[in-house]
Amino acid sequence: MQIFYAPGITGDHWTLDSKESKHCIRVLRMKKGTQLKLIDGKGNLYEGEIDEPDQNSCKIRILNIIHEFEKRDYRLHIAISPLKNPERFEWFIEKSVEMGIDEITPLISRNSEKTDIRKERLNGIIISAMKQSIKSYLSVLNDPVKFEDFIQGDISGKKMIAHCNEMPEIRKRIAETYQKKENATIMIGPEGDFTIEEVRSAVLKGFDPVHLGASRLRTETAGIAACHSIYFLNL
Repeated sequence: MQIFYAPGITGDHWTLDSKESKHCIRVLRMKKGTQLKLIDGKGNLYEGEIDEPDQNSCKIRILNIIHEFEKRDYRLHIAISPLKNPERFEWFIEKSVEMGIDEITPLISRNSEKTDIRKERLNGIIISAMKQSIKSYLSVLNDPVKFEDFIQGDISGKKMIAHCNEMPEIRKRIAETYQKKENATIMIGPEGDFTIEEVRSAVLKGFDPVHLGASRLRTETAGIAACHSIYFLNL
């Protein structure tokens, strides 16, 4: 069954915006009475049917509401360096949303090659991935934040920094420091990794140093590996 995004939905009828209406009627050729599902990005899944199949303002009759649809008992926040190749960063955004992520912060560290993002485009990718994977909660994409400012922030739950530096401090696997159902925040560095000074600054602020295995991973791959680790540990 097709999923459509309906932010701010209320009442027993809802009109899709022009973009979703065109996709519903012109692209998918749905008719009056066709059943579909709507998500509001706030945890609610709506089951409905087309009442007025207009390609500019398709009206939906709401049949049922499922509140807190597949709500998780933990939150995952990945702070990750933007990438010089925007397509690779977009791939991370898409796959992390499909896997289940609550918050993404572009993290500007000393070795970051890019300091800006195309937020409107990335939010569109987040919405598409949310619909494709039938998620009812919209992942939050923050504005880019400098490393020094991020580690000073008020962050709840388990805080981790993944890096590949050779340091005397012991790096653990995520499974060795994270407990099931904990909120998790994981920092992922750029292709040049975090500097030793950055890692030590984060450790002083309560971040546990972790590794993602023996291989040196690309930034976007490391981000997905971190997401999967938290997902797997919460099964």
